[in-house]
Amino acid sequence: MRFDTRAIRSGRGTVRDGGVSERGTPHVPGIDLSTTYGFRTSEMVADSMDALLAGDFEAPNSVYARLHNPTVAGFEAALADLEGAEGAVAFATGMASITAVLMATSAPPDGARRPHVVAVRPVYGGTDHLFTSGMLGTEVDWVEPDQIASAIRTDTGLVFVETPANPTLTMVDVRDVVRQVRAVEGRAESPIAVAVDSTFATPVLQNPIALGADMAIHSATKFLGGHGDAMGGVVATSDRWARQLRQIRMITGGVLHPLAGYLLHRGLQTLPLRVRAQQEGAQLLAERLAGHPAVASVHYPGLSGDPVERRLLATQQRGPGSVLSFRVLGGTKAAQAVIESLRLITRAVSLGSVDTLIQAPALLTHRVVEADDRVSAGVPDDLLRLSVGLEDVDDLWQDLEGALRMARQSAA
Repeated sequence: MRFDTRAIRSGRGTVRDGGVSERGTPHVPGIDLSTTYGFRTSEMVADSMDALLAGDFEAPNSVYARLHNPTVAGFEAALADLEGAEGAVAFATGMASITAVLMATSAPPDGARRPHVVAVRPVYGGTDHLFTSGMLGTEVDWVEPDQIASAIRTDTGLVFVETPANPTLTMVDVRDVVRQVRAVEGRAESPIAVAVDSTFATPVLQNPIALGADMAIHSATKFLGGHGDAMGGVVATSDRWARQLRQIRMITGGVLHPLAGYLLHRGLQTLPLRVRAQQEGAQLLAERLAGHPAVASVHYPGLSGDPVERRLLATQQRGPGSVLSFRVLGGTKAAQAVIESLRLITRAVSLGSVDTLIQAPALLTHRVVEADDRVSAGVPDDLLRLSVGLEDVDDLWQDLEGALRMARQSAA
């Protein structure tokens, strides 16, 4: 089946649904809110417990909601299908998923400690802080994309990139990252995991697994849910890594609530339509912003004249997406004036929702990152990030243009 069909059909009927009753099979997968599950025989529940402890996707008995939930499993099966992965593991938040990835790769199944991470800035501020703080006993080297191979050590367990990057929309060549890692992997004591945060692209526009990465990570709170009412994270990966991630989730308790799992699974069904429509609006707004006299610069893959990014847009992504960032003339005060003058666009963090959101990363999503590190990563105080929703693009432009005009007048 093609992608749009799979977005609607995937994850249905892949987990136990109680069979067909006289009333028929439910058209929509149900929400299983139970925290515990009764069992008939001790042997059956013991076998189920052993399977779940080993990281199996499911077992004859779910036992306890921290170990398995059928509603969440349906969402995981659907996302794995859309990413072309052997499995997917859902977590309570995007940061919970990245934390689990860091824990899994720093202590892989062979038992050797791999505390070293090689990463490329910029990434989401919370991810940056998690890596830099070393709170999980890890150490990070921040490098340019072409310096990954030279930064790998014998104890490197993870190479992490975010593409397109938050909030600069910088694109990283995933195939080249994988090539560098595989070429020098012998210097490490075990295989190194390549993880890609693909939140901005979604499975509609990019599939890191097909590009050679070991893990594709999504803050499911964003585009996958799409309506700003469900929080979650998910990692699509191989069966080997999925098993370990499930074991970590089981121990740490970072489980996705079944109601969120239901909403996220439902969100996948309209994901292709939403992403493409939002992308169309973002392209138009980016072009108009780039031509506005009050705008200093616009960061958006659909405008990039860089030959490498143009190549990646043709070979790695299937479109530029619907998030952009821009700077206005007049610095930080002018940027804040633009935000505060908006009347339609929502002033809030997050992205990927049906409504358009704007925020200043230095004030919010990346405030936890040291100021010098923010600036060196291309995130100055006057940068604004815009996540384009599904409103009429002319209404959005009228709001932006009015805010830009008021900011220029106040600066004068």
